Amino acid sequence: MSRPKESTVDVLVMGSGVAGLAAALRAAADGLSVIVAEREPYFGGTTAISAGWAWMPGNRAGAAGGDTRDDQITYLRALAPDTFDEAGVDAFLDLVPETLDFLEQRTAVEFDYPAKAPDYQMDLPGARLGGRAIIPKDTDARILGDHRLLMQPYLSSYTVFGYMPQVGNDIQQFFRVNQSLSAFTYVTGRLLRTWFDAARYRRPVMRSNGNALMTLMVRSALDAGIRLWRNAPIEELLRDEQGAVTGARVGGEHAGVVHARLGVILAGGGFSGDPELRRRYFPHDPSGDQHFTPTIGHRGDAARLAVTAGGRIDDSVSSVGSWAPVTVFRYLRDGSPRLFPHLRAIGLPGLITVDRHGRRFGNEALSYHDFGGRMIAHNATEEDTWAYVIADAKTMHKYGIGYAKPWPMPRGYFYRSGYLQKGRTLRALARRIGVDPAGLESTVAEFNKDAVRGVDTAFGRGSTEYNHFRGDATHTPNPNLAPLDKGPFYAAKIQMGDLGTFAGIAVDDRGRVVDDQNEPIPGLYAAGAAAVSVFGGGYPGYGSHIGPALAFGYRAGRDIAELSGNVSRSAHTERTDA
Repeated sequence: MSRPKESTVDVLVMGSGVAGLAAALRAAADGLSVIVAEREPYFGGTTAISAGWAWMPGNRAGAAGGDTRDDQITYLRALAPDTFDEAGVDAFLDLVPETLDFLEQRTAVEFDYPAKAPDYQMDLPGARLGGRAIIPKDTDARILGDHRLLMQPYLSSYTVFGYMPQVGNDIQQFFRVNQSLSAFTYVTGRLLRTWFDAARYRRPVMRSNGNALMTLMVRSALDAGIRLWRNAPIEELLRDEQGAVTGARVGGEHAGVVHARLGVILAGGGFSGDPELRRRYFPHDPSGDQHFTPTIGHRGDAARLAVTAGGRIDDSVSSVGSWAPVTVFRYLRDGSPRLFPHLRAIGLPGLITVDRHGRRFGNEALSYHDFGGRMIAHNATEEDTWAYVIADAKTMHKYGIGYAKPWPMPRGYFYRSGYLQKGRTLRALARRIGVDPAGLESTVAEFNKDAVRGVDTAFGRGSTEYNHFRGDATHTPNPNLAPLDKGPFYAAKIQMGDLGTFAGIAVDDRGRVVDDQNEPIPGLYAAGAAAVSVFGGGYPGYGSHIGPALAFGYRAGRDIAELSGNVSRSAHTERTDA
């Protein structure tokens, strides 16, 4: 019987998302040898299907624009006052400039610094219209050479015929494609380029959003000599007699043992894809089948590994997940489930969301996380958590409903896949979707009166700059409000999903995994969605997962040699792997 393959390395990183690669890049910059083990067949994780924003207050553009640390702390404290982590927030804010300097000066990563990207709760003290959220520059995937097709593809349901629009002017052009010749020309150009590249190169080569960020980070990792393994799940952590983590047993294509001289960094995502952990921690999913995550690889592997090594899950946060309402429908070719995350569309004028009684229950122009929280709370006494997004013929013609595209797109596919429902009247629609007809008619009548005046007296929709950012800037008198008064009427069901977990592996102020007595476990670190959120369950703005993942992943890679008690650089450690 042959011996299992063995490898020796300084640092083993679990996960090839933004936290894992930030850690790997920083460790490699100090001359450490690094293996990144990714369980999925593609590199990039959930970051690669995301919008790619990173909430990084204190960046150079924000500071130049007058954003102060006092304002940043004030806002974060107001966001989650009962779970505010002062030490963690201070550490994060300290890390932001250093992390960005490293990435932009010593790797291929580049960012744009939009002047306007409002914080999600603009009514809180310390909130700002811009200067905190940044976004990666677009890139050409051909920089990866043979690795180009190994990157996680976009979430297909969130693209427009293969093209992934960016928040801002880009997506506004897509919203106006059937209303403006210039927008039509703009969109046509983007789509033709996407289709041409897909035909020539097997996949579009122009990468935007989170896919651009991960493409640039993977290029940097290859340049740094980091070994990137895919289809390589970490199955077991190895420990010495004193309990220190010394490596891991890896499965899949790289089955064997990896000895990690300085330690293991868990950056393999959260646990929203694991029914058992959801039953334990998600209040709306006690049976484990009422939550539908679009995340990649968030199966709880990192959490389970940490627990087996003596660690624990910290759920002392105001929200255990970053909520995102989703529509669950099906592929027509095989009937398998498909998801569309409603991260923006329900803030547009002419769309409302109602419960099973036909009643609105919140401001639809809140962030997906905050609206998702309202949806969970509103359904707390019900057997399950769901609602419907409702539109009339005018709105469907102009904007569509999320994945169901507006005129002139045919709608047959959306009906057949189960995404979209239609009724000649509100009452007919209500009966079709199982909503109280009288409640829906009454709700729409009340809403329409407010919408004509441009003021939502029920929930204040369209009352903040962030609300307006999620609306249609060309629509008056309020970018978020328009009456629903022309049949037929349309509906898409929404249920609860997420973009990651805020509860996670308990860590100390240096990112080390801690046990029940809050003592660090030697050789074991966690970052990104695998670790408990520094924001205490609050969701401050665009990129609230990616920003801390970059910063704390960077810190883990920077500090692992020092914290291991071995500050020698061992780039030439003997390796026995091919």
